[in-house]
Amino acid sequence: MNKPQQKQYKKIVLAYSGGLDTSVLIPWLKENYGAEIIAVSGNVGQKSELEGLEEKALATGASKLYIEDLNQEFVDEYIIPTIKAGATYEQYLLGTSFARPLIAKRIVEIAKKEGADAICHGCTGKGNDQVRFELAIKAFAPEIDIIAPWRFWELNSREKEIEYAEQHHIPLKINKETNYSKDKNLWHLSHEGLDLEDPANEAPINKEGFLELGVSPEQAPDQPEYVTIHFEQGVPTAVNGEEMNSVELIELLNTIGGKNGIGILDIVENRLVGMKSRGVYETPGGTILYAAHQKLEEITLDKETQHYKNQVALKFGELVYNGLWYTPLRKALSAFVDETQKNVTGDVTLKLYKGNIIPASVTSKYSLYSAGMATFDEDDCYDQSDSAGFINLFGLPIKVRALQDQQLFEEEGIHFSNVE
Repeated sequence: MNKPQQKQYKKIVLAYSGGLDTSVLIPWLKENYGAEIIAVSGNVGQKSELEGLEEKALATGASKLYIEDLNQEFVDEYIIPTIKAGATYEQYLLGTSFARPLIAKRIVEIAKKEGADAICHGCTGKGNDQVRFELAIKAFAPEIDIIAPWRFWELNSREKEIEYAEQHHIPLKINKETNYSKDKNLWHLSHEGLDLEDPANEAPINKEGFLELGVSPEQAPDQPEYVTIHFEQGVPTAVNGEEMNSVELIELLNTIGGKNGIGILDIVENRLVGMKSRGVYETPGGTILYAAHQKLEEITLDKETQHYKNQVALKFGELVYNGLWYTPLRKALSAFVDETQKNVTGDVTLKLYKGNIIPASVTSKYSLYSAGMATFDEDDCYDQSDSAGFINLFGLPIKVRALQDQQLFEEEGIHFSNVE
């Protein structure tokens, strides 16, 4: 592919993770643009991936590296609102999707502070992340140019990137045999590429080193583990009776869920750019939180709100997946969701066993469930004879239609009883 005519820039801010794509980008940008390169890494829970990052960035040509701790904002402003919405995208719990807009927003803030005239990312032209990054950049800095080398550069495969890295003595933690495309944060870990690209291949979740946040269900303990989560207005605040900060809470649930084989998802999803893509996701703590939150809503939301909120969740998930976090509609949907959560307070106990989440208990002072109403035993709060009138009115349109059909059939000489 021919490169487009390149503008010259004095200072480029690079979204830097230290992974394969961004590792080769620093020397490549310097070779092709001759600009100062400032790397920015958003800490959203990658932990070990951040070790040695500054030394690596500077050694490969960056003038400086910002490592921004975004964990608390990530959880409170992105993860929890999505949990409260109950939003997913084709079962996927949106781990990468809501991290990208946050990281991009911080990159824009640094680009403005540094007086940069361009922002660069290492997202491929086939993926969703390019959209998520660029829509966020456009929302906060429409005047800044965006460089996306994967759309035009010569390193158009992971194999070529690895060769380039080896030629330029760039240290990598992967090789040609182990280079799954991964994205890790506090919420999840995604795996794509290699043998996963063929849906006929079983995901190697039992292979040593593949899973990082937990174990497969087969390798989980033979005894179940119970976990109790307390929510205040839809926000998880305590685990097993111990109140804790939201970041600590997710980290603890990741540990509990991981060791019990919870939250492993293998799906072929519909990417925003039009193709289907297979991914294996690890979301142990998040899967527990979604299950608990849904269980609590079952007893605290009325039927109409609960059903309508399910429709909102579908749209909310699509907006987040498609990179439309910073839009009026997403903000409006969050306002609706917050209103529905006022009574979503209580405790949920779940039994975790070899990848399964089994509800054990749910209680709330705002519960709409009445044992007296629902009991099969004798009660004095529900007159069962009322149901006859309800059914007559509820079924009236069906009865009217049937009577009309019967009359028409008789007028045409057709026996109504013989008509299916």
